[in-house]
Amino acid sequence: MLEAVIFDWGGTLTPWHDIDIESLWLQYTAIYDSANSVALAHELFEAENVRWAQQRESWGEAGTGSLDFVFDEVGIDTASPLHEQALAAYLQAWEPHTLTRPECAEVFTGIKARGLKIGILSNTTWPRTHHEHVFERDGVADFIDGAVYTSETVTAKPHGDVFHAAMAAIGVTVPQHVVFVGDRPWDDIHGAQQVGMKAVLIPHSNIPAHQHVEVPGEPDGVIADLRELLPLIDQWR
Repeated sequence: MLEAVIFDWGGTLTPWHDIDIESLWLQYTAIYDSANSVALAHELFEAENVRWAQQRESWGEAGTGSLDFVFDEVGIDTASPLHEQALAAYLQAWEPHTLTRPECAEVFTGIKARGLKIGILSNTTWPRTHHEHVFERDGVADFIDGAVYTSETVTAKPHGDVFHAAMAAIGVTVPQHVVFVGDRPWDDIHGAQQVGMKAVLIPHSNIPAHQHVEVPGEPDGVIADLRELLPLIDQWR
């Protein structure tokens, strides 16, 4: 019996892009402190990397935190009007890399037609409002029954707490009644299976070597295209 499908976001519902993230921080620093733009962008990039490294090394216990943790680390005045303008520019620079995959609406429609709920669980430092903006912009927000973003939680994937939180967000209580779909074997597949969910890997992301964590086991399913998920769901229903 299945009740829901929960999706990872980046690299799963969006195409994977190899991105020079430090250059995107320049969009922020050019507004916040143009005289020290390059040096400050590097500091922000490094502070963010530390947060992600802590998340990996602690197996999600440390969480990802929000962008405010990164800003605090380098002494950004988040009460400054310049910060608000700079943050908007930074998030705007990400727009080409956040486009929802065109087949998502078709797949989400198929999932809903089968009477299942749809959830989102994303390891992210971004605010909920920006993720919601992305889904609204791309016309899929109405399909989503609930979402958990680790910018708001203490822990992060693969920690079991956030998988249970994602279930609670869509009103499901039995992990065995949930399919999780993600692009990362450790964060997504291992994490979901550890709490009892079925886990489907969509391995189209060029995950950097330093972000790989070796874990035992295999996914319950592997797909190359999100549309291949629907036949798997039908097998498990």
